[in-house]
Amino acid sequence: MERIIMHIDVNNAFLSWTALDLLDKGYPIDIRNIEAIIGGDETRRSGIVLAKSFPAKAKGVVTAETIYSAKRKCPNIKIYSPNYKIYKQKSNSLFNLLLKYTPDIEIASIDECYLDYGKVKGIYGDEKEFAKKIQKEINEELGFTINIGIANNKLCAKMASDFSKPNKIHTLYDYEVKEKMYPLPIEDLFGVGKQTSKKLRELGINTIGDLANKQEQNLRRIFKNQAIYLIRIANGIDNSEVDGSRFIPKGISHEITLEQDETSKLELFKKLSILSEMVVARLRKEEKYAGVICVILKDKNFRRYSHQKKLKNAVNTYSEVFKYSKEILEEFYNNEPIRLIGIRLDDLKKVKGYQTSLFDEETKCDDKVEKVIEKINDKYGKNTIKRASNIDNKHF
Repeated sequence: MERIIMHIDVNNAFLSWTALDLLDKGYPIDIRNIEAIIGGDETRRSGIVLAKSFPAKAKGVVTAETIYSAKRKCPNIKIYSPNYKIYKQKSNSLFNLLLKYTPDIEIASIDECYLDYGKVKGIYGDEKEFAKKIQKEINEELGFTINIGIANNKLCAKMASDFSKPNKIHTLYDYEVKEKMYPLPIEDLFGVGKQTSKKLRELGINTIGDLANKQEQNLRRIFKNQAIYLIRIANGIDNSEVDGSRFIPKGISHEITLEQDETSKLELFKKLSILSEMVVARLRKEEKYAGVICVILKDKNFRRYSHQKKLKNAVNTYSEVFKYSKEILEEFYNNEPIRLIGIRLDDLKKVKGYQTSLFDEETKCDDKVEKVIEKINDKYGKNTIKRASNIDNKHF
């Protein structure tokens, strides 16, 4: 079976969805056609551009810059507040429409997903014709436009969907990587942040092709174990599967938006400690065990990414969730400034499905401690007993 992956990305999601909501309420202007942005309170941390119209983009306005800066570039710009309730509704309508065609959909964020088309190509035919069909259907039924990237893996599909916008379909098949991807600036490589691209530039690596043709030993001194990963993605190599199981909202998750962008791993570990307590409290109340732990990060440019671990033994104690979440963070965090961190527990089950190990007694002890803490906090208030690692944190 041929491997064909689509990356579907809503064009200017927050602004488009706000525009549709306003039009539904009788607003006389489609804000997608004027100089407009979605942003928060200028006097607070949220006073940045979350989304911009294409006319605003033409004036140089960029996502994540301050509203003050955007107004200097575009004095007549209109500012609208975000409405996350509406965004969630619009997002669900998109994913539910796609579910008509296949269950193999992996949500990457509120406005983008991957679709494993290879499994249904025999039903719907040529992938480019299918992409045109759903692009038209979404526009006519839901009122907004999307970009679609088509490739042989998730990485290249994501890269293709970003080539040019709006309402475009692009391909980046394996045989097109050298032609279409190699000439792009190194900053355009998905998975490479600003700090990493800066270091690569300092090494004379200016394009994706420069990185793709670099020898691993020449990068290992600076990037260590990340060197081989960087070369692989520059060559468009990605073997990760589309995980459709995460579409079904059966997991338990909590996220924390940080007061300032954070790069300290120690501080991120502290937040993981807090989050571990939060998700475990809900998990144990539901009398379930988690077979998958996922750590979620959002960087200062609002790019959301995650990494997960499937466990041999399902867990439901703070110590286990905290331990594995730290390991997961170590595996994929690349020292970029982080503005949000979260934990999600998936593959929830009523029984542990436990395999005997040397740590049986330690796990049983942790479980007993958790039960004692729960009883005391339920009786006298949830913060009666706190973990030492969390006492100095204002979230408690």
